[in-house]
Amino acid sequence: MAEVPGQVGVGGQQNIASVPRRADFREASRSKTGPGFDVQQPQTTQSASQLQVQEGCKIPAEQLVSTWRYRLSLQMSPQNLSFSDSLHIAILASIFSLIIYWLIRDRYRVRNLSGKHVFITGCDTGLGNSLAKWLDKRGFCVIAACATEKGGQELQSCSSPSLKTVNLNLADSNSIARAVGFVTEETAGKGLFGLVCNAEGTAPVAPTDWLRIEDFHSVLDVNLLGLTEITLKLLPLLKKAEGRVVNLINAKGLMAFVGGGYSLSKWGMEAFSDTLRIEMQHFGVKVSVVEHGFFKAGVVNSDITEKCLFRLWNGLTPEIRDSYGEEYFVEYVKAQRSSVRRLCDHDISSVIKCMEHALIAKYPRTRYRAGWDAKFFWLFLSYAPSCLSDMLLRMMFPAPADSGRSVPGVLINV
Repeated sequence: MAEVPGQVGVGGQQNIASVPRRADFREASRSKTGPGFDVQQPQTTQSASQLQVQEGCKIPAEQLVSTWRYRLSLQMSPQNLSFSDSLHIAILASIFSLIIYWLIRDRYRVRNLSGKHVFITGCDTGLGNSLAKWLDKRGFCVIAACATEKGGQELQSCSSPSLKTVNLNLADSNSIARAVGFVTEETAGKGLFGLVCNAEGTAPVAPTDWLRIEDFHSVLDVNLLGLTEITLKLLPLLKKAEGRVVNLINAKGLMAFVGGGYSLSKWGMEAFSDTLRIEMQHFGVKVSVVEHGFFKAGVVNSDITEKCLFRLWNGLTPEIRDSYGEEYFVEYVKAQRSSVRRLCDHDISSVIKCMEHALIAKYPRTRYRAGWDAKFFWLFLSYAPSCLSDMLLRMMFPAPADSGRSVPGVLINV
């Protein structure tokens, strides 16, 4: 007895009898009306094995195509999507929309930049000097702070008359007060649009027990306390112009790997920038941090660093020198040279572009990272487990004689 098409058989699947029989096709061929049945919408999806021959009869090709097309439409319809699938699609769409929104928002620029005042510290050489020249060409009224009169004269000789220089010693509160007074006079009630804090002075870099407290003071007084003091005194001018603060921080603010106060000062500036950004956003002042890698800007300080190492080594007590050994000192100096040669980049344009964007963008970023080592190496180490980062850093430097592993660092001569 023939079963009714669409009847559900054993196992919950549609019975194969729903497929037309050979007798139905013969009936249809006599009447020339096509196949013996007309499928409007299959009531359930069928597997490929069910769409096979029924009593030696093959299904027409157009029937098979229409069935699979309908099955695909059922699977892709919103009514048949599971909650997890809908959630995944919504998350991907949201992420894609946020990326597009961020890219568009990042391209907005502040209008009428000509005549706005920007104060930059550390402009004798290096990144501060290059940024002052670049912003001067862009039409800003640059006030460049230099540690020496010679540095200020050289900068003025290759810049426009609108660029002004002022002597500044960040370790001297009186010098900071004079520089703030000079900036107040130059802005003439307009307020200060930008403050770029750049202090990349040479600091003693050596094992911690080679250092004295004076070595820490010499760095922290300039790179942390000095920059903090001048920022606090210029905040009224920044709030008046709804300006922005750009703090230039070395990669040592991401990862502390050598002794001395330099890393301490950079970590301190990171914390100061975070609190300042949160508090000043109510007044329209934006604070950004530019975390850059190692660059060879101007005169390379490797010779100065080596002279400082020799001074510290010669001033050690016999007990400390014997615990490290002469071989350690030689290999440590070699490691410093190797790091300068491999990590330092000659092209500082990436840092300049980051600082420029932080000043002229309508919506500046919270953090910028410039240089391949800052983006990949130091950032990776800062987020890596401490056991992994410690192991990699141990491979970069030699071991003291008393450690029982008096061999050069593995990565020194790579």
